[in-house]
Amino acid sequence: METNQFIPSIVFHPAETLREKLEEMGMGIKEFALRTGKPEKTIIAVLNEESSLTPEMAVLFENVTKIPASFWINKQARYNEYIARKKQEEALNSSLAWAKEFPYTEMAKNNWVSPTRKIEEKTQNLLSFFGVASHTGWESLYMQSELKVAAYTSLKHTHEAHSISAWLRQGEIQANKVEVPQYDFKRLKENIPAMRKLMVEQPHDFFIQLRKLCLEAGVILLFTPKLPKVPLSGSTRWINDTPLIQLTARYGQNDRFWFTFFHEVGHIILHGKKYISLENVDFGAADAQKEQEAHDFAVKQTFSKEQEQKLLREHPSSINANDISKYAQEFDTHPAMIIGRLQYLQLIPYTVGHEFIVPVNLSDNN
Repeated sequence: METNQFIPSIVFHPAETLREKLEEMGMGIKEFALRTGKPEKTIIAVLNEESSLTPEMAVLFENVTKIPASFWINKQARYNEYIARKKQEEALNSSLAWAKEFPYTEMAKNNWVSPTRKIEEKTQNLLSFFGVASHTGWESLYMQSELKVAAYTSLKHTHEAHSISAWLRQGEIQANKVEVPQYDFKRLKENIPAMRKLMVEQPHDFFIQLRKLCLEAGVILLFTPKLPKVPLSGSTRWINDTPLIQLTARYGQNDRFWFTFFHEVGHIILHGKKYISLENVDFGAADAQKEQEAHDFAVKQTFSKEQEQKLLREHPSSINANDISKYAQEFDTHPAMIIGRLQYLQLIPYTVGHEFIVPVNLSDNN
């Protein structure tokens, strides 16, 4: 719709003009029907505004009324648009309560939607953001999962379903802007050592390099800022035939980031396009076994169980930062991965090796 387009408050059906013209000509419905060659019931339906005036009828009406066919056609078109916009307005009004469920302010701060305080504008912007005509379209996609494709799953029983759907939709919008080659399973596996090297070295532009390695294999890697009250760390799904890894960097630290990344890569390699991962979100389609398999894959890539057992055998009572640094070099991993695991297992205090746990700011690498 054009910015300054004039939309009249009311537009009348062509029947209004036809009634006036018949009265002016002193012609009854039956005679008009005979002259135009249309059934009387058809003319009555038009006059009662129960039927549209077709282009064919417009040409026939032109011969009898001497009013150009273009007039009848344009008047019907304007009326049809008016009715469509009235229905759109009704759909908008029915969606106002739905719009209030979204963290609109945060979405606007992230430039996902335009900032506004008016609920009507918020509603229209949200409908446009999701690409739906009303809130029922959103419910069909995100709550009922009526579109049986890999990019969608039901969020009906999740907490903060509206926020999660907004985050997922933003990832879809971002992914549609990326030119990506066909997915290459073999190339993805071949690139894992290079990905692990980035984990070990952690250069300042690691995320840019990581995205490139993913893209080479036909995988889209995105950073999408998290929304309030949503515990999502990451997600894996397929947009058409392209795997998409979408991350939030929720914890903002290197050990959590890399584990989440390899967890999502694990889903792509192990589970294919039929499975959707929503990390740290309990949703209906979640599969505990597949999540454990992806977890085990991430463990293997970051700090394996065998490596963990070797370290604990050699240091059953205590371990310091220098020891961890040496083991990281031996195991070809980053000290943060060892520290994160040992802290998770409550084997070392959070004060040990904290200098290796560094912040991750993906917005600087995006």
